[in-house]
Amino acid sequence: MLRRVLLVIAIVVLALPFVGVAAQDGNIVDVATSAGNFTTLLQAVSAADPSVAAALAGEGPLTVFAPTDDAFAALPAGVLDYLMAHPDLLTQVLLYHIVDGAVDAASTEATTLQGTPVAIASNDMGLTVDGIAVSQMDIAASNGVIDAVDAVLLPPIDLPAMDALSVTGDIIGAGSSTVGPLTQNAIEAFIDAGYSGSITNDIIGSGAGFERFCTAGETDISNASRAIKTAEIEACAALTPARVPFELYVGIDAITVVVSAENDFLTDLSIAQLASIFSGAVTTWDQVDASYPAEPIQAFAPGSDSGTYDYFLEVTLEASTDNGGLGLEAEAAEAAIQSVPGIQFSEDDNVLVQGVVGSPYAIGFFGYAYYVENQSTLKALSINGVTPTATTAESGEYPLARPLFVYSDGDILAGKPQVADFLNFYLSNLHSFYTGAAQYFPTSERTYRLAKLILLANYPTM
Repeated sequence: MLRRVLLVIAIVVLALPFVGVAAQDGNIVDVATSAGNFTTLLQAVSAADPSVAAALAGEGPLTVFAPTDDAFAALPAGVLDYLMAHPDLLTQVLLYHIVDGAVDAASTEATTLQGTPVAIASNDMGLTVDGIAVSQMDIAASNGVIDAVDAVLLPPIDLPAMDALSVTGDIIGAGSSTVGPLTQNAIEAFIDAGYSGSITNDIIGSGAGFERFCTAGETDISNASRAIKTAEIEACAALTPARVPFELYVGIDAITVVVSAENDFLTDLSIAQLASIFSGAVTTWDQVDASYPAEPIQAFAPGSDSGTYDYFLEVTLEASTDNGGLGLEAEAAEAAIQSVPGIQFSEDDNVLVQGVVGSPYAIGFFGYAYYVENQSTLKALSINGVTPTATTAESGEYPLARPLFVYSDGDILAGKPQVADFLNFYLSNLHSFYTGAAQYFPTSERTYRLAKLILLANYPTM
């Protein structure tokens, strides 16, 4: 049953592995069992409300977007166990993968048995559902088809009801100067909603934040503009009691490379040019491009405790030469940027802004929000010809787009339920906090729902 308008060669390639399966008799459950790579899905069907199994064995025709075993294994730690232990939510998740009827290639959405539509998109590369790739299509059964998907789809997720007026006790947070303003907006709204406890939000950089969270064990929440490192996870595990950090993806930033508004010669740089500037390989602007002035480059950068600093090095100096980088190891990249003649570092992004504004030959980088707040005196450069915007950041087209995170630990939430309530409030109202110094871009809807599910899996008594 060919339902997609795709390139013929793509259809043939995708169909070949399932020729044998497609020829088998049996309903969707039978065919999924025979396929061998939907074991976890079938276990989840057994653990859910019997209505799910009944639907899959029904007359149809159905379209089932079936997560493979690898898709379930890719869920963050604890999430699958939580779903298996909560049949009502598991049932909603599974029903969200089932559509009554065929899905046409021209469709932009299809209503699931859960009641919420999934977004459908197709092009010459294949089909996506809620942005998730369909890896194998049209695995035929007697009552419909299975489309294997590369990730578990998630319906809207509800967090527990909570009243900020009833929340007491202290909350201690620290970390990224980029995520800090977003968390601060959440704090102020939480206080306005009635929270009367003490809450701190120290702006000290992602690395320093993880030191306080994982090495000293002093904080309840760690803001980070980069993912936690293996060594930091190990430091958390070495605490007594041990901490097992969970990650909430709260937004997308676009590290913005800026020059003074008075700079009249620069509008775009490549990753390779950025790498040469911030490694000290070039020291005057005419060495970057012969048409630029023969003036010394004045470089400004966040300090080494900043996640912005870490991420910038990763995508420039440490990136492969194929991607425009220098292919340096982390230590060599660190040594290179630290030795750039005259470079000035600061953990305070406002200091960097003032430094760049002070000269038409200065260049610096920091989070997008600080550019927005100062765009009357700064000019944002496009990178590899791509301007930082919400669209280019979320799609990943902008080379310096990066994720923003908040971390905590399940035992912290159990011992200090006020932390759980604050994170509940934070996620429930997240999109209203992208204002002021926190003008970041939202994650995809699925990523937002996954953050809520991760919090649920770590929530006290839930």
